[in-house]
Amino acid sequence: QVQLVESGGGLVQSGGSLRLSCEASGTIDSIGDMAWYFQAPEKQRELVARITAGGTAYYADSVKGRFTISRDNAQRLITLQMNYLVPEDTAVYYCYGDIRSWGSSMTQDYWGQGTQVSVSS
Repeated sequence: QVQLVESGGGLVQSGGSLRLSCEASGTIDSIGDMAWYFQAPEKQRELVARITAGGTAYYADSVKGRFTISRDNAQRLITLQMNYLVPEDTAVYYCYGDIRSWGSSMTQDYWGQGTQVSVSS
């Protein structure tokens, strides 16, 4: 069984920083692309940042220059460093992974449970 667990959310003032982490665990054979999504109240879940298995990163326009995604394949960990936070960043942030488990011939989408980020003015 594969699990993704996020941590690092919290409440900060505008202009502050947070660092989110997501650790994958379980019977994992390989991990492909991973990403962070966010979902604000009464809105659809949207992509924040994506990182390929080779380490190439992509960002939503709204966070370019402020957020940085990275991964550590040995530790099965991805992080999202968030700087210069603004109230519009307030949302639940979800970790996503394209993962193949032992005994499986194909990858499967996995999601974490989410972590709340709140930015006050």
